[in-house]
Amino acid sequence: MKSINTLYGIPLAIAALTQGPATGDKMTYPVAKRVETVYDYAGTKVADPYSWLEDVDSADTKAWVESENRLTFAYLSAIPGRDKIAERYKGLLNYERFTLPQREGNRYFYSRNDGLQNQNVLYVADSLRGRPRVLIDPNKLSKDGTVALSGSAVTEDGKLMAYSISVAGSDWQEWHVKNVDTGEDTKDLISWSKFSGASWAKDGSGFYYSRYEEPKGNIMKEADYYQKLYFHKLGTHQRRDELIYERRDQKEWGFDGRATDDGHYLVIIVWHGTAHENRIFYKDLLKPDSKVVELLPNADAEYVFMDNVGPVFYFKTDKRASRGRVMSLNVEKGDANSLEIVVPEAEETLEGASAVGHKIFASYLKDAHALVRVYDLKGKHVSDVELPGLGSVDGFGGHLKDKETFFSYTSYTSPATIYRYDLKKGNSTVFRKPKVKFDASRYETVEVFVASKDGTKIPVFITARKGIKLDGSNPTLIYGYGGFSIAEKPAFSSSRAVWLDMGGVYADVVLRGGSEYGESWHAAGKMHNKQNVFDDFISAAEWLTRERYTSPPKLACQGASNGGLLIGAMITQRPDLWGATLPAVGVMDMLRFNKFTIGYAWMQEYGDPDKAEDFPYIYKYSPLHNIKPGVKYPPTLVTTADHDDRVFPAHSFKFATALQAAQAGNAPVLIRVETRAGHGAGKPISKIIEEVADEWAFLLKNLKMTLPDHLG
Repeated sequence: MKSINTLYGIPLAIAALTQGPATGDKMTYPVAKRVETVYDYAGTKVADPYSWLEDVDSADTKAWVESENRLTFAYLSAIPGRDKIAERYKGLLNYERFTLPQREGNRYFYSRNDGLQNQNVLYVADSLRGRPRVLIDPNKLSKDGTVALSGSAVTEDGKLMAYSISVAGSDWQEWHVKNVDTGEDTKDLISWSKFSGASWAKDGSGFYYSRYEEPKGNIMKEADYYQKLYFHKLGTHQRRDELIYERRDQKEWGFDGRATDDGHYLVIIVWHGTAHENRIFYKDLLKPDSKVVELLPNADAEYVFMDNVGPVFYFKTDKRASRGRVMSLNVEKGDANSLEIVVPEAEETLEGASAVGHKIFASYLKDAHALVRVYDLKGKHVSDVELPGLGSVDGFGGHLKDKETFFSYTSYTSPATIYRYDLKKGNSTVFRKPKVKFDASRYETVEVFVASKDGTKIPVFITARKGIKLDGSNPTLIYGYGGFSIAEKPAFSSSRAVWLDMGGVYADVVLRGGSEYGESWHAAGKMHNKQNVFDDFISAAEWLTRERYTSPPKLACQGASNGGLLIGAMITQRPDLWGATLPAVGVMDMLRFNKFTIGYAWMQEYGDPDKAEDFPYIYKYSPLHNIKPGVKYPPTLVTTADHDDRVFPAHSFKFATALQAAQAGNAPVLIRVETRAGHGAGKPISKIIEEVADEWAFLLKNLKMTLPDHLG
């Protein structure tokens, strides 16, 4: 690919910023310079006049962002009811929330938020019902709440914890070690770690982790290559860490090292981008000079290491089973051809499997909602875990020696309740149940199946107040993701609860590209099949209008990240279908996504825009490149953040300014750029409240909603 850069046209000028008169006249936007940049993709020349916005630290880009934010926040703050929405959301968030307890030694570790703390606080207790004490409070690490706890690992005896922090939403992690008894940090410090956990050696002498070399360029923009797996010995400087494994011939490979509980093996999960397929290597830790063994070397399926009993390794895998199954392999007697079935493939999709207390907990998705079955280690069905209803579960972690495990259950109208499962009795009891100021009895969720363009049945979860009138007048928000084998499942959200209380209908679409029906479902929405995802979403929206739940002026769509790409495609492919759109941190420039940070890893999902065989498919739906002058685009609020080093913010910058320039109608096209925030993880509660209030206020105005009395 080659490019030509020359300047032409007007210099950068930031025009006067106005909201536009109440009569609905077209808004006045900041004027952005156009730079004649042309890229050549296998003979197809593509203009990229706003490529200068990729330099996010330049004076021109900063001036553009400041001007856009000034316009956006002036518009949003003037919307009547915006502050009422913020107050209602704040009230719904103000409830005690816990994460699942993790037991190590005789101690229990979990996080808690009292309701409105910017970051969860990590606690430790010496017994399940014992008095907890604060171990790490990230809220004290910064004044604005933008330092987050991003990872942790505890030694077998519960006396040491390795933990990582990230700043302003970045994916970069900095690892520290805390003495659990004293609460003091050691002098250990690990820098330049990313996309990595930590795994302690059995004797607690140190831990395994992965990192990159220190970047030489812009750490928020440059591509991340050549991840390496190290062992850090406690009390030593990082420069003395032992290099365990690297592949100089595979710059895009990443490594996740996990020491087995018996201390015998180091299992190395080898990942390549976001490909669903991975490799499994291992090292015998009882033999000091042992070499890494390439146990499952072909990346021909997903292999999730569960645990081992001596030399027998257990895996959740979709090897020759699209919906997944559990298999075992004796590493002393066999290779990849010796995998044995433990739990066979079922009619439902195996979402997760874990080995705890010499039992296998298998979590399935049945039409995207959960059911859980329990087996012994030989694959004999023991029992099912009783669940409250149509929802999703998480958890069932632990060790083979454990006598208990924990899981959470949630639905669209019920926040996550934590249960303790007694492995001896085979039953579960409520451990933590949140108290939310939300009357779930007023609402109900139904699951419907909608025919997509090619006839494929697409599940849609619709949550609305009971007794809703199907007259086409209901403001409706439709949400989707559709990619990377990520399942869209029922879950409670305080922001969605606010939307329901505002009188809105919420529709969650189970799109192809996810994992809800196995790997074949994922494959049907990736690479050259990506248009299926967009067709599925459009079909669901048309069904909602046809069944009179809503109508286009009352219909909004929302998605983030890969889901932001989805909404970008909805804006450019069906601008007539929407009363408002909310694309967040979206992958909008599908021809250059692979040039920034970890974007190259997504080529297993989208294809390579620099290859002749992939380019036509990608170019056809790339949101940035399908904006056409003279089209009346729907009201749009683009959201991103200046520290997003997952989906580089220039995606949203370029899309927003191109859409503003092309807009033929009077509908507003705005971009909201959050400062000191990233892709979403670790974002302070205070920033989340403001962002959601702005989004719902934008819908309130543009869908012409009236706030109910209890909110207005």
